[in-house]
Amino acid sequence: MTRLLVLCCPDWPVVAATAAAGLPVDAPAAVVSANRLVAVNAQARAEGIQVDLRRRDAQGRCPDLAVLPADPDRDARMFEPVAAAVEELAVGVEVVGPGVVAVPVRGPAGYYGSEAAAAERLIDQVAARTGAESQVGIADGLFAATLAARRGQVVPAGESAGFLAPLGVHELPGQPELVDLLRRLGIRTLGAFAALDSGDVTSRFGAEAGHAHRLAQGLEQRPPSRRRPPIDLSVTHTPDPPIDRVDSAAFAARALGERLHALLATHGLACTRLAIHAVTANGEELTRLWRCADPLTPGGIADRVRWQLDGWLRGPHRPSAGITALRLFPEETVDGHALQLGLWQGGQDERAERAARAMVHVQGLLGPDAVVTPVLGGGRAPTDRATLVPWGDERTPAAPADQPWPGHLPGPAPATIPSPRPPATVVDRDGKEVGVTGRFTLTNPPDEVAVAGHTRRVIAWAGPWPADERWWEAETARRRARLQVLLAEQSEKDNQGALLLVRENEQWSVEGIYD
Repeated sequence: MTRLLVLCCPDWPVVAATAAAGLPVDAPAAVVSANRLVAVNAQARAEGIQVDLRRRDAQGRCPDLAVLPADPDRDARMFEPVAAAVEELAVGVEVVGPGVVAVPVRGPAGYYGSEAAAAERLIDQVAARTGAESQVGIADGLFAATLAARRGQVVPAGESAGFLAPLGVHELPGQPELVDLLRRLGIRTLGAFAALDSGDVTSRFGAEAGHAHRLAQGLEQRPPSRRRPPIDLSVTHTPDPPIDRVDSAAFAARALGERLHALLATHGLACTRLAIHAVTANGEELTRLWRCADPLTPGGIADRVRWQLDGWLRGPHRPSAGITALRLFPEETVDGHALQLGLWQGGQDERAERAARAMVHVQGLLGPDAVVTPVLGGGRAPTDRATLVPWGDERTPAAPADQPWPGHLPGPAPATIPSPRPPATVVDRDGKEVGVTGRFTLTNPPDEVAVAGHTRRVIAWAGPWPADERWWEAETARRRARLQVLLAEQSEKDNQGALLLVRENEQWSVEGIYD
């Protein structure tokens, strides 16, 4: 086990976003993606704002909240000065991700006298060079050191397993389905998970769960069988003219990423630590290491190259000339079986891979949020069930689909969800407006529905379907009732035979249209 020092900047996406927007550092702020908060700062948390809260709910709790869009490119670019500041005092710096760097602790600890002294020196260095607040953690292995950094702790050598044991299983990175399953089985701490037999875990839950089990034990994610590749596995690009713009860097990153991945695939390997080396026209040499827990895909390699070039070309310590040579080298590899295609999936996966490359190409030009795919999850309203996830990210819904969700609509779901919702009028046989009582019953059976000036007769209806949400909080409470209606056709232009209506704040509106 390598003893690592991990330096992390808390709430880095918010720090980078507020700095890029020129906002004061003491203002409550949050970063939003797919209409949900993915990062908040301490000032926002003091107002009751938490991660995964909906944007509207967060702004309802704190009207002064600054809501900024998620931008991984921006986060990586603005983190480059922090990595450079750490590199001034320690060698072997590896960027784990925007906001987190790791370095072997042996060198800094020997130079500054102790691990605690090295940690304090690096924190002061980052604050003096960039003004950013940071925390340092030291432990055996990257996983334990990262969790120690979030808590500002130094874990004694050989005691990483004891440090991890009382922590919750939600600390396992990138496996929400496994975490949810463990919780339902009554396994709530990393220590309880580590106590299971490793063979039983792998045979019951799969290889990825086996990797997570090793982390819970305080071990490396994979057994120490990694091979250092020969020198000829590097790829080099000599641009003409030199790269001095971010858009040119994006194209170079994509081409190099695909070349390196193809070269590694021919040897049955995949990269987990990527070295990026650049040379400028004035002879300046720039090098950075990127570490990734999972084997890098072509898109993952290209993203990290693009982020790094963006940080070099647009950062405060930008080179004096354009980049004339760019070299990628896999510092660490694992067997690439996890990325190989199945035996019967050649033709279909080849077409899907071409489409995926095109989508990632668009992301490289327009940003990660420019290409999204819907993921079906849980929720009461049709709009709550669909989550838009950027292409390449984990397809995790905003809300789990396996929850009971009292008040949810029975299937089938509406085919079209209008935005904004058009207002509607629902009346009974006497022409009086149909309302919903406090016990969620209709005041009278509906007879006609008017939408956009067109009135049609109701020939069948179902409901109302009540939804009394967050009733325990007056600020965020919502009372809604949904009504499904089948309308009579009055002309050939009438193609909306069934509607989903919702009653909220004593007003009807069209929430969905059935085919």
